[in-house]
Amino acid sequence: MSDTIFTGCIPALMTPCKPDRTPDFSALARKGRELVDAGMSAVVYCGSMGDWPLLTDEERMKGVEALVEAGVPVIVGTGAINTKSAVAITAHAARVGAAGLMVIPRVLSRGSSASAQKAHFSAILAAANGLPAVIYNSPYYGFETRADLFFALRAEHPNLIGFKEFGGAASLSYAAEHITSGDDELTLMVGVDTQVFHGFVKCGATGAITGIGNALPKEVLHLVSLCEAAARGDSEARVKARALEEALMVLSKFDEGVDLVLFYKYLMVLNGDTEYTLHFNETDALTAPQKAFVEEHYNQFKTWYASWAA
Repeated sequence: MSDTIFTGCIPALMTPCKPDRTPDFSALARKGRELVDAGMSAVVYCGSMGDWPLLTDEERMKGVEALVEAGVPVIVGTGAINTKSAVAITAHAARVGAAGLMVIPRVLSRGSSASAQKAHFSAILAAANGLPAVIYNSPYYGFETRADLFFALRAEHPNLIGFKEFGGAASLSYAAEHITSGDDELTLMVGVDTQVFHGFVKCGATGAITGIGNALPKEVLHLVSLCEAAARGDSEARVKARALEEALMVLSKFDEGVDLVLFYKYLMVLNGDTEYTLHFNETDALTAPQKAFVEEHYNQFKTWYASWAA
């Protein structure tokens, strides 16, 4: 598969808050720049990790602009409550210099209709002005893009170059078998932190969009590097990749749950990034046992990794 912006390790950025619970775009841009400088190939903004349902379209556009101005390659999430907003977000991304699009299905209205989703996707891809794009497939959206729809869209919109799969191993395997394999112009992105090894080694993925990579960039980059080597047949890398993925598993599984942003912001705070302390909704907060659980497994993993990687 050819190298594109959808290659390597790409964190899905969270949106930090100011004390008044408004977006802190300066902190967002700093973190994006820091992660790219650490070796990430790009960032995603604004997907579920970026709390897109809690931001206005204007706020999301400001976040994209801040990242672009900081020289950060940014892939823009197109999730929106209607197609009109998604198209506006897409057109803005193309206009200000974003590097790609993560195309999210239509939600709330006719979400289970394949014809409605085809029209929604087509409108976004047409507004992209050639920006490379991947379809974001997730069971949480209540709609699964299958091969027939993907190729019908690609026939009309050649800027659709890949697939981001958030489902489990079986969903990744379907995407590899029926969509992305055998065409060097298509790419498969692992979209969930628990399936990095399976995606790279067993499905031919060329990239991973990560949540845990915000808080543990060095370790997740290491995991992706090992998985890439394992996919090339390196037996030692295969063993090490499995060990590292297993050690990360408790923290990675937060990516599969509804509290993922709460968990990963708290891991950022444990790293010292205090601008991630608050959430946009004051009532969104981890419980005391949840915080203790995070701290226990964060410390356990850091201790294990320091010993294992030495």
